[in-house]
Amino acid sequence: MRIALAEAEAAAADDEVPVGAIVARGGTVLARARNSPRRLCDPTAHAEILALREAARVEGSYRLTGADLIVTLEPCLMCVGAAVHARIGRIVFGAADPKAGATWILRHDWPGDARLNHAIAIVASIEEAACGDLLRRFFAKRR
Repeated sequence: MRIALAEAEAAAADDEVPVGAIVARGGTVLARARNSPRRLCDPTAHAEILALREAARVEGSYRLTGADLIVTLEPCLMCVGAAVHARIGRIVFGAADPKAGATWILRHDWPGDARLNHAIAIVASIEEAACGDLLRRFFAKRR
């Protein structure tokens, strides 16, 4: 999470919403990224999406089975969907996002539900205070 927080701080320095993400497997970081939709003029340039893209490039496969997606803010529906398609094993996030967070969809009993063929474990509230404080400070400056 500390690496993801460093990415989030870099995003804030770029005047992007401070969210950072990494994809790791077995203690090895495959990719790291920060929010960049303004800089890249791309509404899909969330930290999670960029990290998943880079990890897939590094692995030579879009399937990232067994990898962890570690992110400072609870992922949105788009990012959760990408994690499912990548076959991420676990999403770990810091601050909850009550407005746009979508990990609730993964807490459904998917093994018994034929609509989704992959289940992802969720670990919440890791470094929650640090992740939340960074977001609060960023938005306080903008108001």
